[in-house]
Order: sequence, then C-alpha cells, then structure tokens
Amino acid sequence: MHTDYLMESDDESRRLEIKTKTSVVEDSAKRAGLVPGMRVVDASCGPGLTTSVLSAIVGESGSAVGFDMSEKRIARARELHGNERTKFFVSNFLEPMPDLGTFNFAWVRFTLEYFKEECFEIVQNISSLLEEGGILCLIDLDYNCMSHCGMNPRLETAFMSAVHQLEDKANFDPYAGRKLYSHLYRLGYEDIRVEAGAHHLIYGSLAESDRYNWGKKIEVLSRNLDIDLPGYSGPDEFYEDFMCFFQDAGRFTYTPVLSAWGHKRKRS
Repeated sequence: MHTDYLMESDDESRRLEIKTKTSVVEDSAKRAGLVPGMRVVDASCGPGLTTSVLSAIVGESGSAVGFDMSEKRIARARELHGNERTKFFVSNFLEPMPDLGTFNFAWVRFTLEYFKEECFEIVQNISSLLEEGGILCLIDLDYNCMSHCGMNPRLETAFMSAVHQLEDKANFDPYAGRKLYSHLYRLGYEDIRVEAGAHHLIYGSLAESDRYNWGKKIEVLSRNLDIDLPGYSGPDEFYEDFMCFFQDAGRFTYTPVLSAWGHKRKRS
C-alpha cells in the first residue's frame, strides 16, 4: 500500500492556493446543495482556502471543519482562515475519524486521484461523518493530465509513459473521476446527481497560475519519484521540453472534471 501524498513539497500550499478558483468552488458547492446553516466538512483541505469558501456559504448560522494529513498545511490553514466557525484538524481519512463530529455536508475535491487503491475506503470513512440525509459531494478529474495537442512525438511518448508509471509506482489514478458515481451507488446514496465539465482548458497565452501549477507538478514529481523518461537524458531535459511546449500559445490542453453527489440513505 502506497499512501504517501504524491505532490508533497515545501511549496505545495502555495501551489494549491494559486490553482484554486474560489468562484468555481462556490458554484460547485451550491449546486450540490450547500446552503446557509449547514455543518460542512472539507476532506483533505490543504491550506484551507476551499474550507474558507465553504464556510462563507454556510454563514453565521453554520460551521465548517477542514482536515488534512499534513500538519504544515493545517498550521497554515489555521493561521489564514481559522475562526470560531471554521476549524482545522490534522486527521487521516485512511482510518475512521469519530473525533471530528457529525456533519450534513461533506466535500471531497481533487483528493481520490492520489489514492487509487484506497479510494472507496476513503469515501466510506468520510461518509461515516455524515448524518442521515446528509450530502456527500465528490469531485475529481478524469484522463488526468493526459489530453494535449501539439506535443512532439518524443515528449508525448515520455509524458504518457510517466503517467502510467505514476499509476504503478505511486498509487495515482488518472481515471478517478469516472468512479465517483459508483462510490456513492455502492454506499446506498439516494438522489445521486452527476455533472461533467472541463477543469483544465488551456489554449492561447498561458496564464501564470497554469504555468506555475504545471511546472511545479513536473518539478516535484521528478524529485519525489524515480520515473523513466524514454528518449530523455533525465528530468531536467524533460522539464525544459515540456515547458517549451506548454508555453507555446498554439498548444491545447484539457482535462475533464466530474462531480457526483447524493444524500446518505436514512434508516427505515
């Protein structure tokens, strides 16, 4: 079992904050049913930015709890976003978490992709935090990082090889999004809804947030894992070739995102 976080680095809080679009978080949570007065839990909350958005939605009459396995990120979350209604805890969702309390809305976004083997177990553990009738919202990517137009053949071969090695060596799941509905169905959730859209949709001039996010991903993965890059002398040459491709306004990159949510079945 490989349960270390694939993207762990000293800069991970900054990467997560830069890539998070708060308006998208707000819209997705509201469509899934988050309203004022709810008690919401944000699983794998990172440095707390998403939790702060969820907390703003539930308002003064509600409350929010964010948890993460990283003490460093939770410390940052408490410093930047903690208050009487917004609490943060270090907790491991690979195990039951009874000390966190009970909630009527649970949010799990861009998390299961890093835990291919344990994804259903994680969803079960988070579901146990919900009261009957509560909403569990799962959001993740599909064909994660795999759809690009404009790569030269050498780069495309090495890039796809790297993705497949991440599956084999690092518990990464590039197809996490398509499994979300099944997780909810297997747990007996009712009124399940599914939506699909585009998360990465990159063309034309490259936004600085995308340059930093993708560049940092390549850099960290090269440092954290021993990945074979066919056709390249090493990660530095691969990084240079990828960034040359990625900063070309003629390239096209996209990644589908799927959202699934439902209500926890009430006992008869």
